[in-house]
Amino acid sequence: MTAVREALPEGRYGRSADERADRKLKIIGSVLGVALIGVVGWIGYDYVAGQKVSAEVIKFKIVSDDRVDVHLEVRKDRDAKGYCTLRSQRVDGDDVARKDIRFDDRSDRIDRIVSLRTTSRATSVELLGCTADGGASR
Repeated sequence: MTAVREALPEGRYGRSADERADRKLKIIGSVLGVALIGVVGWIGYDYVAGQKVSAEVIKFKIVSDDRVDVHLEVRKDRDAKGYCTLRSQRVDGDDVARKDIRFDDRSDRIDRIVSLRTTSRATSVELLGCTADGGASR
């Protein structure tokens, strides 16, 4: 009996259609991956570089039923001016105080202790955001 060969001799007729398709998919995937990394990097850089004012509540202390002291740290461009908004809430989530803290200092970092007068006993303090004069909130 004779043996019947079902496949072509390997390497004799060039690449198969499957190998060409795999190579194209790898190239397309690599290009799309690099493009995605570029877009994510650009968005991240724009967010960080575009932020003129940022702040952080370092800590807060509930002094009494009608007062909370907040340690606020603001980082900004030396010449930037603006304000940050703080909010204090009681245990059920209702607001008991809200205050805009203005900063005009010619410094790139400001540490300030701010007192919030509350309408009832506060349980939390939250930084709602900061806005540079003539700019958008961040």
